[in-house]
Amino acid sequence: MPEIPRRQATTEPGQESVWDYPRPPRSERSPRRIEIVFNGVTVADSRRAYRVLETSHPPVYYLPPEDVRMDLLSSAPGRSVCEWKGTAAYHALTVGDRSVSEAAWSYPTPTAPFAPIAGYLAFYPGKMDACRVDGVPVLAQPGDFYGGWITPDIVGPFKGESGTWGW
Repeated sequence: MPEIPRRQATTEPGQESVWDYPRPPRSERSPRRIEIVFNGVTVADSRRAYRVLETSHPPVYYLPPEDVRMDLLSSAPGRSVCEWKGTAAYHALTVGDRSVSEAAWSYPTPTAPFAPIAGYLAFYPGKMDACRVDGVPVLAQPGDFYGGWITPDIVGPFKGESGTWGW
């Protein structure tokens, strides 16, 4: 399969290109309303999220545990290491008769630049029934590996699409 060219799509007013995001990534506070729904239950609702921005990736939102139904989460096996943020822990989600393993992840002790997101949770939007940013439905970043949130104000191309693994 041919590789997708690494070039910025044209942006319209009010849009951001993931090709303008930095590498290494940065985190920033977001006042936007972040909602996550699974099996008919609002699992998280926050206006106190951080978003992590990295070249070629849609934003990933990290929510404070106080804004997440922690009673629905449990530790999941496995760990991964991000060269920028440190070692991630995974969380399973169970709501009623439905469960999903590795529904979310967090960095219990992130590297110094990402200290503000310590213990905050990021959810894979593709594993949820609905994720919204300010009421706008989110599309999951392609590839089932990354957890980026795509909204109409974010343009790619995005890492994770077929032909982009080497980016």
